[in-house]
Parts: sequence; structure tokens; C-alpha cells
Amino acid sequence: MSRNVAIIVAGGDGTRLGREGGKQLAVVAGMPVLGHTIAAFEACAAVDAIVVVAHPSRVGEYTAVVRQSGARKVESIVPGGETRQDSVANGLVVVGQSADIIIVHDGARPLVTPALIEETIRGLVEDASASGAIVGHPSYDTVKSVVEEGYVETTEDRERLWLVQTPQVFRAVVLRDAYARAAAEGFRGTDDASIVERTGGRIRLILGPRDNIKVTVPEDLVVVERLLAERAVGL
Repeated sequence: MSRNVAIIVAGGDGTRLGREGGKQLAVVAGMPVLGHTIAAFEACAAVDAIVVVAHPSRVGEYTAVVRQSGARKVESIVPGGETRQDSVANGLVVVGQSADIIIVHDGARPLVTPALIEETIRGLVEDASASGAIVGHPSYDTVKSVVEEGYVETTEDRERLWLVQTPQVFRAVVLRDAYARAAAEGFRGTDDASIVERTGGRIRLILGPRDNIKVTVPEDLVVVERLLAERAVGL
């Protein structure tokens, strides 16, 4: 039986949120954003262990959030690096060779559900030709390429474009190799899938909900609070 380990990346400082402690520690529905995220992975039967990558100066605060969430699967809380890619790399070091499948998720996406996590893992497991499976949805808005002066250069073909989220799930050996090659060659990807793609990895897209948002600006907290309240009423 495979061992599935989640790396929850929470190393950013959340400067765009404009509040002390950043987005991970912002309280919504009675618990910090990161706590809701961890709780979803804790409740997912397909996840065996969790590694939290914390902002280096807030490891103690993030440890308190883990305790508040009641999570028992968290095996390590490690400091992040200068970039998100560096933070994931730090998480990979801790995971080492213990995982068969690695799930990477943004700590600031607290609306993720255990069902979505499990579906993404299953999407990879059931597709022997895939190196990874990632959550996203088609672009419903028109997307334009813009030049530096602020003028439209071209309108992209929306039928071929998806907006990508997390969780992103990978065969551990493939992700470790892709990260090692990226470090050796100085490559910086915009997400984990892009790092795997450049090594020839085949990535499967899993249709996810549009409300799986990443908390970035203050108004996102209002949306998250409302949706979590609606879910609580539906229980």
C-alpha cells in the first residue's frame, strides 16, 4: 500500500493581505486560515501524513495552529525558504524517501475539502501514464496577452486555457527528481506542475470547484468566512 504525504506550504509573509501575521494566521469561522486547511487534510482518509512548511519567523505560532486544529497526522513543521519553490524543497527534504505519493497544497486555500483531495489522489493512482494530477477549472473569462505599455497584444484561445489551483499530487520519485533538476539548472516554476512538466512529466487535470480560492487580499477573507458558514449550516 502506498504512503501519501501532504506538504502544506505556508511559508509566505502575506504582505498583500496587509495584516499582522499574514494570511495563514487570519482567523475565519473561529480558526486561523491554516487551521482550516490542515483540518481538511487531517479528515482525508487518503492522506497518511502531513508536513507543514512555516514562515521561518512564525514556526511557534504555526505549531499552535496545528494544536488548535486537532491534527494528529502532522509529523513535522519546518521553516520555509525565500520562495515558494524553496519552501516545497525544504518540505521534500523532510519527507525524504518515506512517501510514494506527495500532495502539495497552499496553506492559504482553506476551502479545500477531503473529497477533493481524495479525488485528486485517485486521479493520479488510476492513471498509470500520469506523473501528476492537479486541480483546476476552465477559464470562464476572456484572457488577453498584454504588452508592457498596457495595450492588448492578442486574445488567447479560452477553450485551451485552465486556471490551476492546489492540491497538486505527484509520484514522489518524479517530483523529487524534477526539483533536483530545477535546483541544478536554476529553473523557477510558477507551480509544482510546471517543474515536473519540463522534465517530460505528464500532468492530468482534475476539475475542481471555483470556490477553492487562495486567500491573498482582505476581501478574500469575507468570501471564505461566508462559505465556511454555509458549509457549517449544511452539516
